[in-house]
Amino acid sequence: MRLAETVTFGGSGLDRAAHLRGNAEALDAAMKAPESRTILLWRSKPLFGGEGRDHVVRVPMDHPMLQDASAPPVLLGLGDGAAVFAHDISRWQPVEVDENAMGGFFDPTEQVHPAAPEHSAFCELRGVMTRISARDAELAATAKAIMSWHRSHRFCARCGKESEMIMAGWQRSCPSCKTQHFPRTDPVVIMLITRGNKVLMGRSHGWPEGMYSLLAGFVEPGETIEAAVRRETAEETGIEVGAVEYLASQPWPYPSSLMFGCRGEALSEEIEIDPAEIETAQWFTREEIADAFAGRHPFLKPARKGAIAHFILWNWLADRLD
Repeated sequence: MRLAETVTFGGSGLDRAAHLRGNAEALDAAMKAPESRTILLWRSKPLFGGEGRDHVVRVPMDHPMLQDASAPPVLLGLGDGAAVFAHDISRWQPVEVDENAMGGFFDPTEQVHPAAPEHSAFCELRGVMTRISARDAELAATAKAIMSWHRSHRFCARCGKESEMIMAGWQRSCPSCKTQHFPRTDPVVIMLITRGNKVLMGRSHGWPEGMYSLLAGFVEPGETIEAAVRRETAEETGIEVGAVEYLASQPWPYPSSLMFGCRGEALSEEIEIDPAEIETAQWFTREEIADAFAGRHPFLKPARKGAIAHFILWNWLADRLD
């Protein structure tokens, strides 16, 4: 797909500077360099600036907010000749937090640190991902995913002892049994299943009213992407799928997935959902999807802008999948 890397979180071309990760002297120099910057996260929410929250805030490595950091920074890479790091300052306690909102499908709340730059706040990446640059999107997604991994993998899976962050945050090492742990990325297939002029859409339990999306599921060990597309579609809807082809990929840091966008040709049409997998599924015509994007469909809402489902459906409507 010619437009594959224009999907949100793709196409920035960030220099991840892997050659610096194991060089303690170079890392120390980068952390002390006056031009180096870091981005901040609080409970997986990056710090965004501007009244429209249209950019990731980068602060100097000696900024007062870093007093709330409880671990060394992660080196994200090099940008404009300077090192860019990420710090997790989840140790900071705001005066008031709506835990119900933070645990919901989408968290609209913002948190303002007293030492943060003016017009900046911690907010959910999904709410601003279409307003920020490709570089900011890659930095924010990378930082969110790697910090989530560190929080969920503090302890060695082999012996249970607490492991240590090494390699500028891109590895953990167990001081007890010496096992080395690397960041986890979960492969997920998300598929445009079509039959003639129709596309198969489904909705999960608990989704907002009117929200449907392309079917998706995790790739299992020992399984190809194509096989996963066929298996997941059959499990969720009973639809058999023939030819499958890859379209585009998208890092999706919720918490650490890599979405493989594919399209497949349905060989059957009758839907038999598995209620344990999804709430419902149905076929929608190309015209109905166009109406949903235009806000004219009686109940179907468009896929969230910035998500790969939106990207694939939009390009399907425009006949630009080749």
